[in-house]
Amino acid sequence: MNGKLVAVLALLLISAAMSQGKALAKMGTELRCQCIATHSKFIPPKSIQDVKLTQSGPHCKNVEVIATLKDGREVCLEPTAPWVQLIIKAILAK
Repeated sequence: MNGKLVAVLALLLISAAMSQGKALAKMGTELRCQCIATHSKFIPPKSIQDVKLTQSGPHCKNVEVIATLKDGREVCLEPTAPWVQLIIKAILAK
C-alpha cells in the first residue's frame, strides 16, 4: 500500500514540475521580441483576420505588428511600410 502511495505522490510531483517548466518557458518567450524578420509586401486586408500591435519596451526595442491571416499563419509586418501604418492608424482610431 505504501508503495502505491509513494508512486502516486511521485507522479503528482513530476506533473507539477513539468507544468511549472512550461509556464516559465512561456514567460521567457514573452520577455523578448516576437518578430525575427518582418514582411513589407502588401497583404490584402480581406486576408487578415486579426492584428496585434506591441509597443516597444523593456522586452523589445522594436514596435511589432503581428497579423494573423485567415489561414491561421502569423506574419510580422514592417511597421514603417505605408500600408501597415494605415492599418495601425485604423486600429488606434477604434
